[in-house]
Amino acid sequence: MSFELLPSAHTLALVDCNNFYASCERVFNPSLNGKPIVVLSNNDGCAIARSNEAKALGIGMGEPLFKWRHLVNTQSVKVFSANFALYGDMSRRVMTTLQQFTPHLEVYSIDEAFLGLDGFKIDDHEAFGRQIRRTVLKHTGLPVSVGIARTKTLVKVANHAAKKDPRQQGACALLDDEVIRQRLSVTPVDEVWGIGRQRAKWLHSREIHTAEALRGMDDRVIRKHLNVMSMRTVYELRGIACLELGEESAARKSIATTRTFGDEILDKDALEGAVCSFAALTAGRLREQGSAAGGMQVFIETSPFKADYYTNAALGTMSPAMSFTPHLMAQARMLLGRIFRPGARYKRAGVVLLDLVQQDVQSPGLYEVPGDQEKQERLMEVVDQLDGHVFWAKEQMSEGMHLKQAHRSGRFTSRWGELLAVG
Repeated sequence: MSFELLPSAHTLALVDCNNFYASCERVFNPSLNGKPIVVLSNNDGCAIARSNEAKALGIGMGEPLFKWRHLVNTQSVKVFSANFALYGDMSRRVMTTLQQFTPHLEVYSIDEAFLGLDGFKIDDHEAFGRQIRRTVLKHTGLPVSVGIARTKTLVKVANHAAKKDPRQQGACALLDDEVIRQRLSVTPVDEVWGIGRQRAKWLHSREIHTAEALRGMDDRVIRKHLNVMSMRTVYELRGIACLELGEESAARKSIATTRTFGDEILDKDALEGAVCSFAALTAGRLREQGSAAGGMQVFIETSPFKADYYTNAALGTMSPAMSFTPHLMAQARMLLGRIFRPGARYKRAGVVLLDLVQQDVQSPGLYEVPGDQEKQERLMEVVDQLDGHVFWAKEQMSEGMHLKQAHRSGRFTSRWGELLAVG
């Protein structure tokens, strides 16, 4: 296997929000500062985010609520249901703020973004990183850490140091060879981006325990025993860029929306409403990345803990590929009809869009009326701009479909009725 080694003259920054979900809750409730906070998964099942204080109490990522419920009273742990409407909007505000620093922005996840710094004259990179921190905190109330380096793998190491080492004051630059060597010497190989658990075990067996030791490995050994991605990781640790800005954010090949229901669903109309809602949500994400789908899968499942367990899936193709929500909802209903079993009590369902292609290269269908596609695109633009404030009629869902969110905070930035009252 081979790959192109790209020039390493460019400089990148990685901005990562600290304990993002917990920090979002604190923005609108300052009394939570310094308190242990845990955010729960769908249906309030297990921990998906923890503040540093909660981590210190030993609450593990993914641990179910019942295992640490006693800490809610004994240690005053504050528990919140996932509030993705709030978190998504706060993420958008962070990314909008970061665009003030560079036009070259790659949104990597809901709480992370890579910034291209080519062409900027920066005398002190760590001071620049702290300026980013102050600006984001001022505009959003969210704390962030900033790492700066010449490759994505090194910038991940720098960001981790910025977050964990108090001496860095929230910003770390790995641009000097000796500084890089010192930092990699104290970075466990398990924490290197792209080194999974199994590869880490193999490396430990060969006495490779730090990122610096990994960087110095013989290329022939890596190629023989690991894979091309591991080789890329090593090159990136050496300062040779193998992942360009924007490469990791390429359009996905499939998009899915799945949910576990708060209560079991027996009624077909209610399940149709849920599946149509998933199709609408997934269609919005499809259009956001400028794609159309050539295939769809719908799956349904009852509780696996009951004797009459039933699960099934149906797959359909669409030609031409589409992103128009009503058509996708109709396809979802048709596929659901193939696999719905009367009398079953459904606990989970999902919609997966497959065979994604670029929307702007689609040819009109054989029976499509001229102008229809343009009208559909304009309608979808309006729906997307309204961002969850309007719904398709078939999306109406039964009470059982809604998630259990007994501890959800207000959607302070996206719902008029949930704005904070002052005074």
